[in-house]
Amino acid sequence: MDTSKRSLRGMPLWQLAWCVGLCLLLGPSWLAAQQKNGFDLQSALIPPEQIMRGGPPRDGIPAIQQPRFERPDGSQPWQPNDLMLTYDGAGGSRAFPIGILNWHEIVNLPNQAQPLVITFCPLCGTGIGFDPLVDGQYLTFGVSGLLYNSDLLMYDHQTESLWSQIEGRAVSGPMAGKELQHVPVRHERWQAWQARVDGRGEVLSTDTGYGRDYRKSPYGNYDQSERIYFPVTQTSRKYHPKTWVLGWRHNGETKAWPFPELAELDGVLRDSIGGKAVTVHYDPETPSAELRDADGSLLPATRAFWFAWYTFHPDTGIFESN
Repeated sequence: MDTSKRSLRGMPLWQLAWCVGLCLLLGPSWLAAQQKNGFDLQSALIPPEQIMRGGPPRDGIPAIQQPRFERPDGSQPWQPNDLMLTYDGAGGSRAFPIGILNWHEIVNLPNQAQPLVITFCPLCGTGIGFDPLVDGQYLTFGVSGLLYNSDLLMYDHQTESLWSQIEGRAVSGPMAGKELQHVPVRHERWQAWQARVDGRGEVLSTDTGYGRDYRKSPYGNYDQSERIYFPVTQTSRKYHPKTWVLGWRHNGETKAWPFPELAELDGVLRDSIGGKAVTVHYDPETPSAELRDADGSLLPATRAFWFAWYTFHPDTGIFESN
């Protein structure tokens, strides 16, 4: 048999026949696993079978692309104890209500002096800010409708690569392996944030262009239940799955500061991670915690549910008050 004959695309006919036969043998389920919600997963850095459909399709949870901001003047619907994700930049402080982020998960701010993307995964409790500059290109993001380890998989509009929110890393597509730079954010109550910025901040407007009840969470009492909606690769029963922790990775070392452990302390905790001296400032009222360096600068640590931090960092160090 003359195996030198080639198909129209230059592939030897015997090789083409082998590929077709393999695809028929594996069946449509294998082919479908290589593409979900329109994203090509053939070169994914994580097992495609661990990438789950969350329910809504791509952009079924609409990211905010053109956010509007307002001065807090009493006309906003927020109550004193409502939670905000806040960011302090050169242009001042901005508050992103969790009531809005529950419904949109991503806010793109590409047109300010320092472009920014704010992300929130309600299933993991993780609010994370990123600098969207990668390889000299500013990226904007949407919600893929896919999850990995129960965490939001974002996608960038420029290359349609999928990005793990907690890792800040592209896991498929042309950007696979690239990382986003984290920027520090805080979790603060509406009243506490207003007092801190003393009228000099702005809050994300509920005028988003979408008809949502931002006073109502679509997740009910998920924060308190032990239930995790989607599979995760690593689990630990050391704490309740929804226990809040503050986590950070530095110089190849990861560490978690569980809030119940911090609650046993009086004052500021002095600690270290990856050879770096840090202080942990716990706020039981929010509850939240901040990680600062020796100069007092805020570090980009992540507030997360215990299960979420652990499944991505099963080798994490853990601060224990005893």
